[in-house]
Amino acid sequence: MVINTNIAALTSANNLDNSTNALNASLARLSSGSKIVNASDDPAGLAESMELNEQIGETNAANTGISDALAFSQTQDGYLQQVSAALNQMASLAVSAQDPTKSAAEVADYQAQFAALQTTITTAMGQTFNGQNLFGNGFTVGGVTVVAIAPSADQTNGTAWTNAITTDDLSTGAAAAQTDVQGAINALATARGSVGANEEQLTYAGNELSVLSTNLSAANSAITDVDVAQESTDYAKEQILVQAGTAMLAQANQNPQTVLKLLQ
Repeated sequence: MVINTNIAALTSANNLDNSTNALNASLARLSSGSKIVNASDDPAGLAESMELNEQIGETNAANTGISDALAFSQTQDGYLQQVSAALNQMASLAVSAQDPTKSAAEVADYQAQFAALQTTITTAMGQTFNGQNLFGNGFTVGGVTVVAIAPSADQTNGTAWTNAITTDDLSTGAAAAQTDVQGAINALATARGSVGANEEQLTYAGNELSVLSTNLSAANSAITDVDVAQESTDYAKEQILVQAGTAMLAQANQNPQTVLKLLQ
């Protein structure tokens, strides 16, 4: 029996240190909700998680762009609905102006209303969305090409209908105005069809990106998120080991005192 080197105490202290470190690590995982508190916990898992987080960020950013583009297209359609209502009214005015029973004063009144509707259409065609011209060039966002909605030409006869309907005058050419308005209505129908197609594409793309983001998050969760039930069990085990190790270290430190009995 020796006094200077207490092997039992050294062994107990080493085991206690290990249990204390494991208890602290378990406590850190439970408090953070993450299995990877330090890079040394799972280097490979940390690297994979960082890559997944990058993909999640890019996917969410792309989905935000898709949402903005969808709002852009919906705003386009809102203005085109106003233009459609204006064109329908203009068509009625053009037909009424050709009625031979109407007086010049009445035709002049029709023209005044027609001109106001021309201004409405011109104003609508010049609107912007967050600085982007609503009726200009197309663009690509999130891998989806948004077709340009720029009804500057009558898709029926190739004439510049926006110019034609803004210069038409019922007092001098009601029949020509009617033709131009009808061409504009035809072009507008095609334009609204394109807007609808854009909205459909963007909606599908947004749904796909949402699913992708969810799946990436699930994969990342499997790597980093702590299983609270399992970790709580481990934490309770380590607590018991720390308490037992403390008690055994105290007991081991008492062993050298038995030497005193030999010296009595």
